[in-house]
Amino acid sequence: MDKENAIGLNCNVFQVKYPPQHQNVQPGMEYKMRPLPVFDDSHYKASGKLKEKVAIITGGDSGIGRAVAVAFAKEGASIVIAYYNEDIDAVYTKKYIESLGAKCILLKGDIKNKNFSKKIVEATRNYFGKIDILVNNAGVQYQQKKLTDISDFQFDYTMKTNVYGMFYLTREVLPYLNEGASIINVTSITTFVGEPELIDYVTSKGAIVGFTRSLATNLALKNIRVNAVAPGVFWTALQPACWDKEKIPTLGSDSDMRRAGETHEIAPIFVYLASDDSSYTTGQVFHINGGQYKG
Repeated sequence: MDKENAIGLNCNVFQVKYPPQHQNVQPGMEYKMRPLPVFDDSHYKASGKLKEKVAIITGGDSGIGRAVAVAFAKEGASIVIAYYNEDIDAVYTKKYIESLGAKCILLKGDIKNKNFSKKIVEATRNYFGKIDILVNNAGVQYQQKKLTDISDFQFDYTMKTNVYGMFYLTREVLPYLNEGASIINVTSITTFVGEPELIDYVTSKGAIVGFTRSLATNLALKNIRVNAVAPGVFWTALQPACWDKEKIPTLGSDSDMRRAGETHEIAPIFVYLASDDSSYTTGQVFHINGGQYKG
C-alpha cells in the first residue's frame, strides 16, 4: 500500500498548495497531478457497514470515485470500477483496494454507449452474483467563456457522458437491485450557485438532481433508495483537465474554509448513503463543499 496517499499524523491537508497545471485530456489523469490527491484517511475507523455488499462505481479509477471505492472496500464491499481510458490510475486503484483485502474488478469502456452498461451489469453479476450499490460518478466538464463558445459536439458529449451514461447504467442495473439497495448519483454545487464558464456541465448536473428526486419517489415503495451528493471544489484530475492552469492555485478559495477539499473528505457521506444507516433517507441531495453553499 502506498502510504504517501494516506493521511499521516504529521500531514496537514489544510496547507496543501496546488501549483498551476493543465491536462489536455478529459476526464484527466490523477497520477500526473502535483501534489497527488489525498484519497485515503488512515485514521478512518471501518466497522463492516458494507460487508458482503457489491458496489459498481463509475469513474472509480480516480478522484472522488477512487476515494469512495477505497472507503467502501474498507467497509467490506467488493468493488466494480467502470472507467474510460485512465489505465494507470485504474490499475493503481485496483491494487490499492486489493491491498486492503477487498475484491475489485476493472471494466474499461465508454459510459455514453449503452452497450457498455450491459457489459458492466453482466460482468458484475457473473463475477459477484449480485449488485447492491450503484454510484453514478463518471463525468466531464469543459471551461468555456461564453455560451456561443460551446460547440454542438461539446454539449452533446457532456450531456451524453454525464446524463445519458447515468440513465443507461441505472436502467440496466435496476432489475437486479433488491430491497435495501442504494443508488447514489453525483451532482455538483454548481447546480445550486451557477458557474458562468461551465454552462453545459451545470445543465447536466441539474438534470441529475431531477433524475435523483423523481427516481427516488418512483422506487420508494420498493425500498430502493436514491440520493445524490453535490460536491464543492475537490482536488481531482477533473480540475486541471478543465480549467486554465492559472486558476488551479485558487481552487476552493471562495469556500468558507478557503481551500479545495481532498477526496477522502467526501467519501464518508457515500458510505452513509450506501449502508443501512440511511434506511430512511431517499430523494435527498447532500452538500459537501467547505461551506460555500448553505441552501
